[in-house]
Amino acid sequence: MQNFQNKSLVPRKVGLTRATTIVPYLTPEEVRQLEYAALEAPRKGERDALLIRVLFQTGLRISEALSLTPTHVEIFEGRPCFRFVGKGAKPRRVACPVTLAESLQAYAFRHGLTAGERFFSINRFRGYQIITKAAKGAGLQKRVYPHLLRHSDALERLRQTKNPKALQDHLGHASPLMTLRYLSTLQEEDSLRIQQDVEFQ
Repeated sequence: MQNFQNKSLVPRKVGLTRATTIVPYLTPEEVRQLEYAALEAPRKGERDALLIRVLFQTGLRISEALSLTPTHVEIFEGRPCFRFVGKGAKPRRVACPVTLAESLQAYAFRHGLTAGERFFSINRFRGYQIITKAAKGAGLQKRVYPHLLRHSDALERLRQTKNPKALQDHLGHASPLMTLRYLSTLQEEDSLRIQQDVEFQ
């Protein structure tokens, strides 16, 4: 009985640790610097900058972003979104800013993409190379990788909406513990700001 009780505590401890982990991220300004650096590339700059925008403004996993085709774009209540069968074969809809949807549509038109053709015809390793090279070009001191843009999207959405459940659905997290990491990050930053206002005589 004692062994069973000890084992039952492990997932709760691991879950609590995960939920309170501080998540690294990029600010919107840093993402803009990253996008501009990618745009300046002599070849495929437009594509690379668009990939960075998609990752940041939608929070898609890199595998999801690279699988995007025009057929993924839908309209919900007059505004664009993506429909996906995501991780674990779970269907979900992902919010997409209007300006981003327009950029994707224009890109598809200029490059003659058919409905089933991918916007980004590259593999995950190439996507990683594009982002790390852009980070170097932008002079960012943080370690930058595709999933960092997903974290960055999550933090920005939570700042604006203050709705962890909506963020959980947006990201496709099966457990709220994953989403609570972002809430813990914002709370830790708010706590630091409060303490920095303390003055000693």
